[in-house]
Parts: sequence; structure tokens; C-alpha cells
Amino acid sequence: MYFWKRFEPQACSPSLHATEKEAVLAELVSGLADAGVLAGELVPRALAALVERERVASTGVGHGVAIPHVRVPGLAEAVASLSIHGRGVEWGAIDGEPVQIVFTVLRPYRRGDRHDPAAHLEFMRWVARVAHSSDFRRMALASRSRTELVEHLRAMASC
Repeated sequence: MYFWKRFEPQACSPSLHATEKEAVLAELVSGLADAGVLAGELVPRALAALVERERVASTGVGHGVAIPHVRVPGLAEAVASLSIHGRGVEWGAIDGEPVQIVFTVLRPYRRGDRHDPAAHLEFMRWVARVAHSSDFRRMALASRSRTELVEHLRAMASC
């Protein structure tokens, strides 16, 4: 499977603007909704789930990367985005560094016609491998468009 295809360019952003983590999460969820990959009625649930997840433990995995990921009631299939924050945001990351690269992943609560938990786990492993690639991080930070971001993910398809 080509995991990079789960990232709809319109849901990605090369230029996040919010300056605090919760506001960044809101911007990410709005981006997913604006792109049409997240139904508007699920926006409050998705945002609440992401905020609660960050309260439990930070999704900042180090090297300027965060991977906020949650289950959202009512979602039929997983949706994902890749976004860049040029200045970086305090995220409570494991290494204490600000986060500039954010992979956001929302998934359904249960298995369904369009969601297989085992395949989702493999997708998350792929995201983690990509996030830990210094070459990918360098390319992502240099991206100037949504399409470029997804092209860089496509280039990592063999990871």
C-alpha cells in the first residue's frame, strides 16, 4: 500500500500560523475540514480528542516532529495531514525542542468497511519511520506548497 496517498494535499499546510499548541491543533483540524476529508460535525470531537491526548502525554517525538493521533467517534476512515510550522511551537516534546513538523492522524473508533486496525498500525509505523528520517525532515521544512509536502511523502514510499 502507498501510505503517502492518505495525505490529501489540500489537508496539508506548509505554513501553520498559530503560536500555541492548542491553537495549532485547532488549525490542523480546521484544515482537515476545509479540505473535505473531515466532516464539519466531527470537528469539535476531533479537536477535543487531540487536546485531551496532549494532556495525557505529548505527541512530540523529537527532532522537531509531533505525531498527534487519536480515535474520533463517527469517523468512517482514517484521515491524515502533514503540516509545517516555520518558527516552531513549544509542544512538550521528548527532547524539549520546539515542533516544526506535524503529522496529524485521526482514525475511527472501530474496524469497519474502510478501516482495518492492523493496516492502520502499519501506517503509523510508516509515519514514524518517515518522521525519523533526517532527509525527509530537511525536505519537508524546505517545502513551499501542499503538493510539495505530499511529493516528499511519496518519495519516502519505500521506507
